[in-house]
Amino acid sequence: MKRILLTTLMLLFFAGGLLAQAPPAAAVLTKLLQDFLAGAGKNDAATHERFWADDLIYTASAGRRIAKADIMREVHEEGPPKPGDESAVYTAEDIRIQQYGDTAIVAFRLVATTDKNGKQTVSNYLNTGTFLRRAGKWQAVAWQATAMPKKEEPKS
Repeated sequence: MKRILLTTLMLLFFAGGLLAQAPPAAAVLTKLLQDFLAGAGKNDAATHERFWADDLIYTASAGRRIAKADIMREVHEEGPPKPGDESAVYTAEDIRIQQYGDTAIVAFRLVATTDKNGKQTVSNYLNTGTFLRRAGKWQAVAWQATAMPKKEEPKS
């Protein structure tokens, strides 16, 4: 009886340890995401080029499906923000990563803080990206963004 109990406890201990371990590429993918969000706020073309795979399928929160070529065209048309333009800062919260060999799913809550003429607006989106590692480099091949409903302001 003691042997069965000890074996069961050891199995639970090791299984719990396996579940608690971060995926092998979690740190790399988290840094890739954070670097991307920092560059995206500046509309940096090189950041977008690095992050998105050429065969990307992106479903935007407004229900529009686009490809990397569409994103790159928009980035080049807009260019970097000029003084006085609306500015944006993007951060990721509640990052969850699941890895399956050279494929990983990265899900997080995107917090977009925009500043236009001194007025700040915060929007939240649930994003899920599928990443592939090709030739040692991780890139997003699929992306889904969903706008979260804004919280209503309390009425005075």
